[in-house]
Amino acid sequence: MVESKHRVLVAEPLGAAGADRLRADPDVDAVFASGQGPAELLELIRDAAALIVRSGSRVDAELIAAGPDLRVIGRAGVGVDNIDLEAAAERGIAVVNTPEANTLAAAEHAFALMLATARRITAAHNSLAAGKWDRKNHLGVQLAGATLGLVGFGRIGRAVGHRALAFEMAVLAADPYIGTEVAAEHGARMVELPELLAESDFVSLHAVAQPDGSALLDEEALAAIKPGAIVVNAARGSLIDPAAARAALDNGRLGGLGLDVYDTEPPPTDHPLVGHPRVVHTPHLGASTGAAQRDVSVQVVAKVLAALRGEPVETVPPAP
Repeated sequence: MVESKHRVLVAEPLGAAGADRLRADPDVDAVFASGQGPAELLELIRDAAALIVRSGSRVDAELIAAGPDLRVIGRAGVGVDNIDLEAAAERGIAVVNTPEANTLAAAEHAFALMLATARRITAAHNSLAAGKWDRKNHLGVQLAGATLGLVGFGRIGRAVGHRALAFEMAVLAADPYIGTEVAAEHGARMVELPELLAESDFVSLHAVAQPDGSALLDEEALAAIKPGAIVVNAARGSLIDPAAARAALDNGRLGGLGLDVYDTEPPPTDHPLVGHPRVVHTPHLGASTGAAQRDVSVQVVAKVLAALRGEPVETVPPAP
């Protein structure tokens, strides 16, 4: 039993199962601060031993420095590019995440975007809802026999690849950290990115953000992509240059685009891709299933509490 309670600051919405576990722990004083701005978080973190965030909070060096008692940062999700890992490491603060909890939800959503874009589901739905019966203007693309290129072949990329194989697609993968043998074990052929872009009928992004924030699919890459390819991005919005993608859609180089993430969230009303007739877009729903929200919340809370108790936990190290 500790002498005083650990204050845990929860900066974003957390699934009920995880939130209930925090409230039930007699050694924890949980502060739920969803909707607070950066200035408010700077004040709230001053006496916090732990911070739990999702993707919407920027945990930069300033916020980390404002918490003198901070011992652990929990990311309810996979990506930690919104957390300054070096600043945390310098302070000896553990950073934990939940890399497996939302894998299936994210993979299913990416595949749903691919299907919806390929079969023009949104446009057909809106047309019928407007009272039209228009079959000839919604010609789709068949997945069977097509090639899917996966940019990034971690847990989510592999899960998407497994589903593509069930749809009788050929699967290519580009990932500098994954060996050709591992790709082959999962039914994919490892290639370099230029070859993947040139050969893939569908491209699904599952990479982390570029270190310098630049787009992976910029004007040059989109100019080299297979004509008519459909691109899906349920990873990081910065991976696609929106102006270049708009131009590629308008000139027919891209056959369609399925988006769940954006370079700025929420995207501005004049975003070049929002509302385009060849774009299917959703508001960052990759992990938005009941099962994923439950598992993410429970796992991140378990890891944060373990770290506060001094128990060994798997942490996310800063980039080498």
